[in-house]
Amino acid sequence: MSSAPSLTVVALLLAAGASVAIGGYGVRLARTTSDFLVASRSVGPRWNAAAVSGEYLSAASYLGVAGLIAKYGADALWYPVGFTAGHLGLLLFVAAPLRRSGAYTMPDFVEFRLGSRQVRRLAALIVVLVCAVYLIPQFQGAGLTLRILLGVPDWAGTAAVGAIVIGTVAAGGMRSITFVQAFQYWLKLTAIAIPALVLLGYFLAHDHDLGAPAPPTLAQRTTIDITTDVLVRVDAPQQVSVTGTLDGRRVEGAVQLSLGQHQLSAGSRLVLEAGAEVPVVSGAPATGANWLRPGSGLGGPHPLYQVYSLIIATFLGAMGLPHVLVRFYTNPDGRAARATALAVVGLVGLFYVFPVVLGVLARLYVPQLLITGASDAAVLLLPGSVLSGLPGRLLAALVAAGAVAAFLSTSSGLLISVAGVLGTDMLRGRIRDFRLAAVIAGGVPLVLSLTVVSLDLSRAVGLAFSVAASTLCPLLALGIWWRGLTATGAAVGLLVGGLLTGGATAVSVLGGISDNLAGGWLAALLGYPAAVSVPVAFAAMILVSKVTRRQSGPDIARIFVRMHAPEPFGMGTDRERGLWSI
Repeated sequence: MSSAPSLTVVALLLAAGASVAIGGYGVRLARTTSDFLVASRSVGPRWNAAAVSGEYLSAASYLGVAGLIAKYGADALWYPVGFTAGHLGLLLFVAAPLRRSGAYTMPDFVEFRLGSRQVRRLAALIVVLVCAVYLIPQFQGAGLTLRILLGVPDWAGTAAVGAIVIGTVAAGGMRSITFVQAFQYWLKLTAIAIPALVLLGYFLAHDHDLGAPAPPTLAQRTTIDITTDVLVRVDAPQQVSVTGTLDGRRVEGAVQLSLGQHQLSAGSRLVLEAGAEVPVVSGAPATGANWLRPGSGLGGPHPLYQVYSLIIATFLGAMGLPHVLVRFYTNPDGRAARATALAVVGLVGLFYVFPVVLGVLARLYVPQLLITGASDAAVLLLPGSVLSGLPGRLLAALVAAGAVAAFLSTSSGLLISVAGVLGTDMLRGRIRDFRLAAVIAGGVPLVLSLTVVSLDLSRAVGLAFSVAASTLCPLLALGIWWRGLTATGAAVGLLVGGLLTGGATAVSVLGGISDNLAGGWLAALLGYPAAVSVPVAFAAMILVSKVTRRQSGPDIARIFVRMHAPEPFGMGTDRERGLWSI
């Protein structure tokens, strides 16, 4: 599009401006390193729950979940279910003991529990890896969104969001971001709930069949721009108009698509007439009946393995996400941390109702996205495709404001986590070190986001969950609940889990691998590594810890009393760290 609707521009500016203004207010209250790292541990459960939800509900939740449901159907429901259920693990096993440890960062907890500076440094590297893998799709999604909404190049949108995030975090740290993220949760909820309810009402007023045994069809003549190489499947021969490269040859004008798979290259343009059946991305359900039926997986080989691996990654990954864990350090005590986790389950669960609704409607009203693979745009394009005139433009502007909030809130939380770790573990722990770390930690993923392959947002974030579930999750679960964990066992488990999932992520992001290799199993394992990497990481930590059980370490009895004794016993007072304020 050459020019953006004025309402959308106003909505984007208001959302970004409000976030910057609220962050500026928080900057006035940030004076010490404790303010920058953990908001001086003074955030109450209700305020903190909104902030946790605000940073947790990323672009993958706001845009990606609806897109994957539109594309893959029932099996994609495991994304919102897993993203929500992961907080039950935090509530039951992690939140209160982690807060009682008195740690400031995840590596700080590692040293407190294991008494090892070496394992602390390794944990710091894992935190940086997880956050970088998570940050890259946030920046890429921002570029995609602003290109669709404003017509600007991808790099411009990515750079704009990156600059706002880096500036806000460097200026005010955790104290400032807490206010911003709480506001952004309610903005995102409003921005996705109102369009979902309005469009659902429109759907119910018309006769549509979600489970039709036929492929989705277009209501009007549609031009589709192919922005990346895509393999599509055609279940019935049909005539289309193509300008670009089809199956490796240059095509200009009408062409007959035969039954089977076809390769469309980036830069091609496809024109489909009204009533035409929409070819879908290879691996996605082609008919409404198959779309509603679970068991097709998420594209690619071995769908049952994909689903189970996704469940493991999302259920356990939330327990190891550094930007979520760091928020529990801001609560006054363990009881408040548990209350925060309980409230987050409700807030996150409420939010995910609406992307599911929009995903279902997107398959009906914007089926052209199924041919491009760019299903992340479904939420952005849906209001204008269903409602014409001012109502459609108003809903589109509201959705755009929520999308900007999604990118800003999660990116800010991730950057806080990395900057806190780098500032305290690699530098001297002063405020100026935190600010320098924020610039570096934001700048590197920002550059990478402009150069690496762009995956579906939820797929990319799923890889970050796999890394967290295979490294920091077993470290926390065993460190909090098993006295036998040793520093050597923890280090081996972190290395094994990190190498398995880090390697799989690198291959996927840097270009992927052919589904034909090793009968498709190699592609499935690289795309969804958690089902293998998580049990291997747990087993490595346990077995090596048993072998090295005579290894000297800290006073385990004292540490466990501190983590598990209720607050009235007074065992969980914060430890001194000697942090500088300037």
